[in-house]
Amino acid sequence: MLSITIRQLEYAVAVAQAGGVTLAAERLHVSQPALSVALSTLEAQIGKPLFLRRPGGPIAVTSFGRGFLDEAERILSDLARLTADPPASMAPVALGCFEDLAPMILAPLIARAGAARPVIAITPHICGFEALAADLAQGRIEMAISYDLGFDSSVERQEIARLAPHAVMAADHPLAARSTLLLADLVGEPLVLADQGLSIAHMRALFTRAGLSPDIAWRAHSLEMMRSFAANRLGVGLTYTRPASDHSYDGRPLVTRPIRDAGADEPIVLARNAANPPSATAEALAALLPQIALLPSSVLIPR
Repeated sequence: MLSITIRQLEYAVAVAQAGGVTLAAERLHVSQPALSVALSTLEAQIGKPLFLRRPGGPIAVTSFGRGFLDEAERILSDLARLTADPPASMAPVALGCFEDLAPMILAPLIARAGAARPVIAITPHICGFEALAADLAQGRIEMAISYDLGFDSSVERQEIARLAPHAVMAADHPLAARSTLLLADLVGEPLVLADQGLSIAHMRALFTRAGLSPDIAWRAHSLEMMRSFAANRLGVGLTYTRPASDHSYDGRPLVTRPIRDAGADEPIVLARNAANPPSATAEALAALLPQIALLPSSVLIPR
């Protein structure tokens, strides 16, 4: 098997372009003997001469050498392109998005990226927090937009927005008459939480820190299922994510009320694996985020 090196190909192409070993050696900043030895070794490996050497005369490329060196130039050019940052249009970004946020964020982001020049292609991965964290760790996605529900130290986070927790209820619920609520107002109410692993634990912790015990009556598979349960008076929903619509999927009216003593607001972050450097395309996409209204202005808290 041949063991030709990239350096040997670079030397041979440089000699052909310079028309001689001496000038090529100067351009490459190597000694002439070292360059001559490398060429002789390469020719011995392929079993054919690349150059015609005439004492006292200029070096000339052989008939075989012309085809070989043309191909060597192409290989070196391809390698240079491979090791450089690819153009944004050539490298789709594998972007993860927390499932509750995806309906509000992904389509506007994809539309904005598609209008960028050059166009930024996105391959979306929509899932829960644990799956997003695993996908980042395994390199299946380049970055993720999510609540920070417990990313470990290997994940770099860039905060892009903050949301306050709020209660979701039927428009004729007794608590709907109030403009804001306290956690204590919700004790005794049957609560509806999105059944998304760490999300439930996160919501429960709001009450635990206040010394309260919530009554979690329903665990809904999705945000919209939680809103439907609340609209049908099966309980009061709790969530950070607030869609712009004030009706559930089944057409019933909803109201949302902020919970003013819930403590710190929840950051939405752009998360990346520190050990997985972002591509040029991912960097370009991240630069677009400040230009996009990610969430309804009524629930967005300035950074």
